[in-house]
Amino acid sequence: MENNATTEILKSTRPSILKEEAIAERKWVKLEQTTYVDPSGKTRIWETVKRTTKKEGSSADGVSVIPVLQRTLHYDCIVLVKQFRPPIGGYCLEFPAGLIEGNESPESAALRELEEETGYKGDVVECSPAVCLDPGLTNCTTHIVTVTINGDDACNTRPMQKPGESRTFVEVVSLPKNDLLQRIEELVAEDHVLVDARVYAYALALKHATQKPLQVPFMKF
Repeated sequence: MENNATTEILKSTRPSILKEEAIAERKWVKLEQTTYVDPSGKTRIWETVKRTTKKEGSSADGVSVIPVLQRTLHYDCIVLVKQFRPPIGGYCLEFPAGLIEGNESPESAALRELEEETGYKGDVVECSPAVCLDPGLTNCTTHIVTVTINGDDACNTRPMQKPGESRTFVEVVSLPKNDLLQRIEELVAEDHVLVDARVYAYALALKHATQKPLQVPFMKF
């Protein structure tokens, strides 16, 4: 009976935001205190980080690019970037990524960021809807855009990075797609880098997709 009563309370209360108050704001991010009502009807407070750069009408804050480099007589490779990230005090292995600028579409932003960070020019295969990055901390969202790169094309044989105005120091790292997780783990051991969760989850999914299903042992009665 008590469980039923609890279920009814949860069904009857819709979580909602009551107010958002600025605590601090700088050029790129701001910290807010969010007051909200939880499913039980209780008023609570949450500290929230938001970007200040999202353009009105934009579907997400930015894009994350999964670039697949394809070359004749070579294994397909995933093109990643390694860069120093001050918040973690070290280097991180990531997908090429960046903010959507002006009236860009996610696809256009993805191709621009890919060329700026890696020098490669590619073609968009698919684009995800806006997805959350760290919803317990921030409202920041991204589109995950899969791009194929024709490595035999003249423009991609000797790619040159094209950093924008806010220059970043990025090292391009291409790893074979068919052995991505192992190669990532080798890099972690050798270079002591941290890996972006999106990259590790992608590599783990590739591994699971190629593994044989778990066999349930035959049970004797």
